[in-house]
Amino acid sequence: MKRTSRLATALFVCFALVGAAVAALAASPVFPVDREFYPYYPSLIKWNKSSVPFNAPEVCGGCHEKQYTEWNGSVHSLAFKDPVYQGELNKGVKAVGHEIARQCEGCHTPIGVVTGEIKGPGLAGLSAIALAGVSCDVCHSISGVTHQQTPARVAENGSFIMSPGVETTGGQTLIKRGPFPNHDKCGGGFHQCEESPLHLQANLCASCHQVYHYEDHFPIEATHNEWVAGPFAQKAIMCQDCHMVDIQTFKRTADQFVKPERKEYKHYFSGANYLLTYLAAGAAKKAGDEELAKSLMNQYEMAVERLKSAADVELTPVYRDGKLAELKVRVKNIRAGHNLPTSLTNVRQMWLELTAKDENGKVIMSSGALNADGTIPAETRMFVSDGMGKDFHFAIDPWKVVGFSKHDTIPPKGWKEVYYGLTAPAGVQKISVEAKLRFRQADQKVAEALLAAVPADINLEQTYGLKAVPSLPVVDMVVKQATVNASM
Repeated sequence: MKRTSRLATALFVCFALVGAAVAALAASPVFPVDREFYPYYPSLIKWNKSSVPFNAPEVCGGCHEKQYTEWNGSVHSLAFKDPVYQGELNKGVKAVGHEIARQCEGCHTPIGVVTGEIKGPGLAGLSAIALAGVSCDVCHSISGVTHQQTPARVAENGSFIMSPGVETTGGQTLIKRGPFPNHDKCGGGFHQCEESPLHLQANLCASCHQVYHYEDHFPIEATHNEWVAGPFAQKAIMCQDCHMVDIQTFKRTADQFVKPERKEYKHYFSGANYLLTYLAAGAAKKAGDEELAKSLMNQYEMAVERLKSAADVELTPVYRDGKLAELKVRVKNIRAGHNLPTSLTNVRQMWLELTAKDENGKVIMSSGALNADGTIPAETRMFVSDGMGKDFHFAIDPWKVVGFSKHDTIPPKGWKEVYYGLTAPAGVQKISVEAKLRFRQADQKVAEALLAAVPADINLEQTYGLKAVPSLPVVDMVVKQATVNASM
């Protein structure tokens, strides 16, 4: 009886442990999720929780004024306050609930998520550190990543570990991590320093710059994957080497595959999101903060210049039987270490606008010019993705997109070619051609829908001076002209 009783007890305990383990996993047989390991799922942040506090960026700026000034005006500083993001977040919460939308919040305000301060869309009543988005204490508290433990076994959805410090018998000890060796004066007595090789690696950035569908784990945004598959990774040029430097250093790094010198790194985090910094500059100016407005406009100009530096276009006439038949346009990604465009490729728009004229300036062919309502004509040659939902129909909302029906972006140092039928009218000997590679952050109607969906506590007119959504600015990344003969 006793042996039987002990055996039954042991079996019960085993079954209970197995049951608990199974219960901790999400139902998906393809991408099981350990909810105990990832308590903020679908955000995959981990926090080595203790009483050690996080600090607002203004605190860091007391000693690191230069770095704070560079960061204050970056897209990292605006990640949570971005009105376009807030509109998307608000739509997502209404569609699928706040628990799922937490995936977005985990990368847009990591500290706000782990401390439980973020309850949903909106900015009202939040602390400075929650509003600060991806702040100093986010990146410099990261002690590791969990890329191999995620549901898809890759970097995704904030798969990093934050450890702002440790509790000791003597009290709290703040620890900040960075890429350089520790020294006696590091931290100034406020925090300890720890050298972190991770901060020199693309793996640090991969955690958030890989966005996967919360359930099906399809890579909606795959910037890190694109980098891994390209020559920049093979040449050990990391994200930081291009995005934490000024434009001239970026060009040199991308052209020659040489790493910047230590003194050349900045906390700009410059990318292609010029719309965000432009809107924020207007808000800062409206609030009377001319210094911040200047910093934001500097970020805007860097983003535009970066776009103008990323690509090139070649025009080549194609002849058949001695007569002009087509124009070949090769679009090249010459400097982006990831695909062009990258991230939100089903929302961002990059396209060709082509105009051909005869000797008298008469237009004989045109393609890609915006319609009066700001939309792009259907026949336009575009370099984007088309998202699709589980029903294989077109989808654009990130909680719906589980695949791409078209993925036509340009890999690093690669190109895509398109052909335009082009023949000369009778009597025309030469044709002048102008090709523009154009970019904007979203379709006009998509942007209008997102800004119309901002939470009630965000007043676009009061904050940004917007009474209506203006026409989205378009950047001409490349403009090329050529004159081609009507016959060989």
